[in-house]
Amino acid sequence: MLKATLRSFLAHKGRLLLSALAIVLSVAFVAGSLIFSDTVTRTFDRLFHSTSADVTVEPKQDLRSQVPTGAAETVPASLVARVAKVAGVASAHADVSVQNITVVDSRNKSVGPTTGAPTIASDWYLTDRSPVKLTSGHAPQGGGEALLDADTADKKHVRIGDTLTVLAQPGTFKVRIVGIATFTTTNPGAALVFLDPKTAATQLLGSAGKATSIQANAARGVSDAQLKSRIAPVVGTGTYDVKTADEQAKSAASDLGGFLDVIKYVMLGFAGIAVLVGVFLIVNTFSMLIAQRTRELGLLRALGADRRQVRRSVLTEAVMLGLVGSTLGLAAGIGLAAGLIKLMSVFGMNLKTTEMVVGWGTPVAAYVVGLGVTFVAAYLPARRAAGVSPMAALADAESADIGKPLRVRAIVGSVVGVLGAAALVGCATATRTATSASLLGLGVLLTLIATVIAGPLLVRPVIRVLGGAFPALFGSIGRMSQRNALRNPRRTGATAAALMVGLALVGGMSVASASMSKSFDQQIDKTLGADFIVQNTNFVPFSKEVTDKVRSTQGVGLVVRQRFAPVAVHLPDGRRIETTAAGYDDRVDDVAHVTYAAGDTAAALAGGSMGMDVKFARTHDVRIGSTIPVEFPAGRRTELKVGALTDQDQAEGFGMQGGLFFGIATVEKYVPGGQDSALYVDKASGTSAERLRKDLEHTLKPYPQVQVRNQADYKKLVHDQIAVLLYLVYALLGLAIIIAVLGVVNTLALSVVERTREIGLLRAIGLARRQLRRMIRLESVVIAVFGAVLGLALGLVWGVCTQQVLALQGMKALAIPWTTIVAVVIGSAVVGIVAALLPALRASRMNVLAAIAHE
Repeated sequence: MLKATLRSFLAHKGRLLLSALAIVLSVAFVAGSLIFSDTVTRTFDRLFHSTSADVTVEPKQDLRSQVPTGAAETVPASLVARVAKVAGVASAHADVSVQNITVVDSRNKSVGPTTGAPTIASDWYLTDRSPVKLTSGHAPQGGGEALLDADTADKKHVRIGDTLTVLAQPGTFKVRIVGIATFTTTNPGAALVFLDPKTAATQLLGSAGKATSIQANAARGVSDAQLKSRIAPVVGTGTYDVKTADEQAKSAASDLGGFLDVIKYVMLGFAGIAVLVGVFLIVNTFSMLIAQRTRELGLLRALGADRRQVRRSVLTEAVMLGLVGSTLGLAAGIGLAAGLIKLMSVFGMNLKTTEMVVGWGTPVAAYVVGLGVTFVAAYLPARRAAGVSPMAALADAESADIGKPLRVRAIVGSVVGVLGAAALVGCATATRTATSASLLGLGVLLTLIATVIAGPLLVRPVIRVLGGAFPALFGSIGRMSQRNALRNPRRTGATAAALMVGLALVGGMSVASASMSKSFDQQIDKTLGADFIVQNTNFVPFSKEVTDKVRSTQGVGLVVRQRFAPVAVHLPDGRRIETTAAGYDDRVDDVAHVTYAAGDTAAALAGGSMGMDVKFARTHDVRIGSTIPVEFPAGRRTELKVGALTDQDQAEGFGMQGGLFFGIATVEKYVPGGQDSALYVDKASGTSAERLRKDLEHTLKPYPQVQVRNQADYKKLVHDQIAVLLYLVYALLGLAIIIAVLGVVNTLALSVVERTREIGLLRAIGLARRQLRRMIRLESVVIAVFGAVLGLALGLVWGVCTQQVLALQGMKALAIPWTTIVAVVIGSAVVGIVAALLPALRASRMNVLAAIAHE
């Protein structure tokens, strides 16, 4: 049996090749994502460990905000003297390092990265652990001099002697580049500007008496843990965080982990799609191979092979296929990881392929995925093969699969479908977001399974409609192509299912994204009353200097500032919730339309008061007049009275969770040094909006990070952000289509082999080669469009239910992107034509007499 299995595998290797490609793709994405993330993690671990001081003293991070406040957390520079006196400290340094600084050249063009990485301004203090070294020029001496990292200098064409402008929180100042510093470790993609220590503290933090951290190195024989235990009592752990080099590296790696996780999970998402679609391809391939080998399997049974041996033979073929596919996929994954590493260099992160990390878990995961998927997908066809009787050796090879009833599929598909539909109905009627989202996930899974199971039942009624015009348009050729697609519903259903999965995903996400865009448009129209919004490109706050310039611009009538603050509120129901609150100037009603359930804007913005979302208030037993203890950063605490409750949709609310907001004076008091996040600007009487926009853009020309937007611009900004998610879905769709095309090609190729004699007879009675190619192309098109119709129908249901979940978050508009749906159906027909090219060409080149004589 082993010899027979090996011979059978080698005899059908060409037919199995396309199935192997599906395995290769899925394994490549799994292996590539693991190798890439492991490589980046290892590289940055080395960077963080090699550049961290033995012990670092920094401000206590008691509250974290999703929205930056612009306030730099500092420690007194005088603290360095106390740390230096601690036994075991070899050296101590007051470090200054500020992120999200804007630096522009003489043409007011930013010299910072364009990829989202920060621009960091630091003091120049060279140690044996510094990530850079001076390679040209000299160190900065006094105000007005600076160093720039070599990568940024090369990309932005900055040379020694050039003058740059630094837009810092305390104000704008100019520096002349006097030297270039080159990275000695991995460049994380940031732009680095170095100033002399005194200038850095004064210009970046506003005072020579401030620092962002105190860094201490241990004397010989003193461990980091020992040094930390000695420093902590001296500085006080209630006010400062004291971390060893390992703890500092872990903290930095944790911040980076979110970025790495996004890449890893996106790639694993691609792998998941490849695996799911590949399952259909493998099931179909083995089902067709077994149908074609019915006589061969029957002869094996007649010669004494039992059911277990036959089943084992087919599964052995599957394991060999999985082994080959996994090995090739692992190699492709290494290549994919190398490509990603090269790609990261385009974004400024200079990783090295020579330091690529291939941990033991990567090949294990690769072979588990490849072998596991192939084995599971081949199990049902293997069981069917084991059921072939010895008498089947005398039967027609194709009869084994065509005439079987679909009653079991109908029953199981109906039960699973009803359960899935019930879950989706529950999702649409639920009143809590978490419950609705959970039911949505369950409903999507069950309805997908039900559609896959019951797909063959839909083949005949749907394809009769889809191919109904074929006889009229193409005559007997169209009729035969339609009947070929109807001949084996199981096969047609499995082939279309591969395409259906990807299109269901894109259909659902298209509806969700279109609904989100429409909802935000409506909310912007409803709530935003200002003529213009002045904001940083990446939503980082800007200095007071920008606000003053805007206010002094000719034609400006009203400017309302917005600031954010991380807070923790202690609610009457005993819960402590961390969120982000917003602060506004008094005349916010003139630039925004706020609906109140109780109170008004004046009551909310008054000193000692706050506003809150009414739904959040009801959930936590808060009422008008309730006094709420509020924590701000750096241990600052106060109690604020609830003066107003807003009745806004959550997506329209001010702030984040809870919709908390108060007067901007409260933010300035408890978050000193903060910056404005946005300015809402109205034109003065007698000034046109077009004139004011030009004047504002001229005023803000020296600040390229700040943008002037009207309502249309703001809508476009939101649409662009939503589009990023949609592009990811389209990429997943592209992968699914590639594998689905392989599936259609495989099905048609095997079908051509299976119908060799039939094709020979058709050619013998006068069917032209061109007519034969057209027949196969039409069969492919109707199968592809059938998959598209099922997928889009399913995706529309998923999308509508997803919109119901979003409605609980305030995004209540439903939009169906009909243009996208029509384009996808047309694209599916094109996919069908492309997939049929090679099988149709092969069929048309058959020798007629050899085909008629084929067994």
